[in-house]
Amino acid sequence: MAQLHFYVPDEIEARIRNKASQAKLPLSRYLANLVKQEAGQPSQWPVGYFEQVFGQWQGEPLVRPSQGEYEERLELK
Repeated sequence: MAQLHFYVPDEIEARIRNKASQAKLPLSRYLANLVKQEAGQPSQWPVGYFEQVFGQWQGEPLVRPSQGEYEERLELK
């Protein structure tokens, strides 16, 4: 995998680091996702998707009710 090196003004670096932190991603992964999106190869999931979705339910605990018994079917011959 290739490594890219580039320079940005300090204020841009601070904003990028802040956005990566908000997305709970390492800076390198955050930047790689941005490059993929710009190059026409979007990642499968939006940046920070799992961190924003999983573990966020705040209602009553979900409980799966009994599913009953399996129905009896005639045997195929």
